[in-house]
Amino acid sequence: MNDAYKKAGVDIDAGNRFVENIKPLIRATQRRGVLGDIGGFGGFFALDGAEYREPVLVAGTDGVGTKLKIAIDLGVLDTIGIDLVAMCVNDIACSGAEPLFFLDYFATGKLEPDAHTAIVAGISKACQKTRCALIGGETAEMPDMYAKGDFDLAGFAVGIVDRAKIIDGSDIGVGNAIIGLASSGFHSNGYSLVRRIVREAGLDLAKKYDGMERPLGEVLLTPTKLYSTLIGQLGRVFHLKGIAHITGGGFWDNIPRILPNGVQAVISGHSWTMPQLFRFFQRQGQVSDEELLRVFNCGVGMVLVVPSEEAQEIVSAIAAQGDEAWVIGATRLRPKNGPAIVIE
Repeated sequence: MNDAYKKAGVDIDAGNRFVENIKPLIRATQRRGVLGDIGGFGGFFALDGAEYREPVLVAGTDGVGTKLKIAIDLGVLDTIGIDLVAMCVNDIACSGAEPLFFLDYFATGKLEPDAHTAIVAGISKACQKTRCALIGGETAEMPDMYAKGDFDLAGFAVGIVDRAKIIDGSDIGVGNAIIGLASSGFHSNGYSLVRRIVREAGLDLAKKYDGMERPLGEVLLTPTKLYSTLIGQLGRVFHLKGIAHITGGGFWDNIPRILPNGVQAVISGHSWTMPQLFRFFQRQGQVSDEELLRVFNCGVGMVLVVPSEEAQEIVSAIAAQGDEAWVIGATRLRPKNGPAIVIE
């Protein structure tokens, strides 16, 4: 029976080897609250609500998008697991939630236990950095669904926040400051456009272009920055009124998601230096400034709305942690029928 299934394209023994490979990676992410070990039909996590008056769970799910294609083409699989965790954990951090646990879904046409272990190694690394336990997942081998070498990833993160400390933008008002946290590159958005520009402009992923310290392919696989730990530290000291993760849709679509009615965000386009990587692709693809800010993060991976009197102190606190941030704008009264965001 096993031979028949193997002839159909599914290798149960390879799946078992893969599970054995990743067990130590999963155990390395364990934190207080994790119950049991990998291998059951569900992952268990016991909440310790002693420090929360009204604990609220916050869940998020995401993927890595077509950045996977570049990783597959280059055969570099040890960073995209970091991307997967970051995209999910950064989202739930926008509500002020501390990440608790993570699950992944990995689907491929043919499982390669040794090579594909590198993906879980990246997931484990990011989970350890964010104190988020990897408590389970699913590996699906589906030969009729994926072309040779292709695979897909999805992640699921759950965090916790006290109801009274939920950050949802509801107390954003007129005259607040807007802070931008530096990104590490494209993160995991806009890669369909990136790949089209690479293809149509005939760019060489193995080549170092002007201003790049590494070959283009390595630059494009720079992992998405993990912000949850930094946000947690800031939230214990400062008043964070609203947080927006700058993902697909860029500034135009993500910042308005946290603004109350009647409030407009005014962004100064000259308040930070856009990394040359974005300008390079803008030139190669003849992308307008407006579209650039709609598709990519343009060097700002996360936006914080804070009281104006705390803004500079927050920027200094971020710098003390080794990260970079800028005051990039402010909020004002939104004109009737006016846009939620203006970039000047």
